[in-house]
Amino acid sequence: MTDVSNDQGIPDPDGLHHPIDTNYEIGENNVDGSIGRFGFDIHNPVFAISGLAVIAFVFYTLALPEQAGTLFSTMFSVVTKNFDWFFLLSGNIFVLFCLLLIVLPIGSVRLGGADATPDYGYIGWFAMLFAAGMGIGLMFYGVSEPMSHFSSSLGGPILENGLRTDWAPLNGAAGDQAEAVRLGMAATIYHWGLHPWAMYAVVALALALFSYNKGLPLTIRSAFYPLFGERVWGWTGHIIDILAVFATLFGLATSLGFGATQAASGLTLLFGSGVAEEGTRNLMGMSFGNTAESGVANSGSLLVLLITIITGIALVSVLRGLDGGVKILSEINMGLAIVLVLFVLAVAPTMDILAGFVSALGAYFEYLPQLSMPFGREDTNFVQGWTAFYWAWWISWSPFVGMFIARVSRGRTVREFMICVLLIPSLVCVLWMSVFGGTAIQQVVQDGYQMVQNAPLELKLFRMLEALPLTAITSLVGIVLVIVFFVTSSDSGSLVIDTITAGGKVDAPMPQRVFWCTFEGAVAIVLLLSVGGLASLQSMVISTGLPFAVVLLLLCVCIWKGLQSERAVVVQEGKPAE
Repeated sequence: MTDVSNDQGIPDPDGLHHPIDTNYEIGENNVDGSIGRFGFDIHNPVFAISGLAVIAFVFYTLALPEQAGTLFSTMFSVVTKNFDWFFLLSGNIFVLFCLLLIVLPIGSVRLGGADATPDYGYIGWFAMLFAAGMGIGLMFYGVSEPMSHFSSSLGGPILENGLRTDWAPLNGAAGDQAEAVRLGMAATIYHWGLHPWAMYAVVALALALFSYNKGLPLTIRSAFYPLFGERVWGWTGHIIDILAVFATLFGLATSLGFGATQAASGLTLLFGSGVAEEGTRNLMGMSFGNTAESGVANSGSLLVLLITIITGIALVSVLRGLDGGVKILSEINMGLAIVLVLFVLAVAPTMDILAGFVSALGAYFEYLPQLSMPFGREDTNFVQGWTAFYWAWWISWSPFVGMFIARVSRGRTVREFMICVLLIPSLVCVLWMSVFGGTAIQQVVQDGYQMVQNAPLELKLFRMLEALPLTAITSLVGIVLVIVFFVTSSDSGSLVIDTITAGGKVDAPMPQRVFWCTFEGAVAIVLLLSVGGLASLQSMVISTGLPFAVVLLLLCVCIWKGLQSERAVVVQEGKPAE
């Protein structure tokens, strides 16, 4: 077997393992050279097809925004209406597969070889899993999703021509305030708990197993060797990696679009002028944050300016490298996030929130069978507009988050890996939603404060903070968190896409990562400027998430085969299973 591990900076396996014999050498299909002072080392044809397709997409959407918006809307409608059951069923399979690995003997297989030791202690590892669990989505939906589900559940089902037109999960809880709270939190946790982390865990385990134990390059295609053999180095593998690039790119662009919209709303609220109801709200002369009734649309200029500036900061982070850029920003972000959570927990009804955390977990497990049922659902708006979109979004993010988790999890057993990757980040997300969403719901239920409930999604966080002390400071911290999440996501995502399009090389020339970072921002801009705005982002992520869901299902088969061969070697040599 060709030893590719040193070329990638990935340690060789320690102790018993089952390597895959292949004549493939990392980078053998690459084209390298330089243009002036800028070097390149790109995989042919993955980089060429991915790069040209993204460039063409940007120019098409800029040239024909109305036509593009209509196309994106049609794609969203077709995929969600026809494949919502497929997304839900796939999500259930991923959770069951991960739980199965915990209880079966193959869970004793150790990533990196039978004698491998963890690269990080539990505290450091948990902190990095926590970091992976945090993102723009938690800032955008931390208040807005629990509040939205609570409000729609309290209103109950709305029928028109015999069909439900409301957004309430399941059958709602019409008029029952306490049950509406429980159902709203259960639906939120369903979207942020075991299911998304099972999707991430599948990709992370596949990458770790086939790189650390099997000695293959750190790319998605490597995990498919048990199914396709040497064909993974040809067009079969090219297609898999291209799908991974598109899924990651549009998943990141969606997050960046949500982040930019929320940052623009927060900045306008804090530092803008004018009255939203009158249509005069603006920031530096750029209209933003006006109510729908005013008839004044948001200015795309502010979003373009914000995404351009923040992408510029992300480029600086890229140029400084992992240690000098994203690592420092991640530590700053982590500290600010913890401070904000502790502040809200301290000044809000602390015991009520903690009791709500326990109640929400109980409601989650109570409603989980109904929420995860793929067939015979009447709450189609909830299933298609919330769950199907979320599952596609998480699937799109899975190469990005999965590679991060894989790179910090060497030395763990599969059982230990699955328990911690599923539970630790899920609990962090539940706590976050309970603190922010729970506080907002308490403001409505106990205080009659209606500003959060009536605000658009991107403003709900700031309206919740308005009812607490030190509003200006906490709101500014919230905006900074969104921006830094934007930067770290763009930087880390660029690294992952660059690794895939460089054939698994983790030390490819810097200009390539700059290219992907730039176009992540460009894709977010053109989708926001197309007719539909945020809806266009949702359309693209769900469209790219659909084919990649098939990739993840096949990954489960590959992981199973890979783990069986690893355990067979250990058992054959008589090493006791752990």
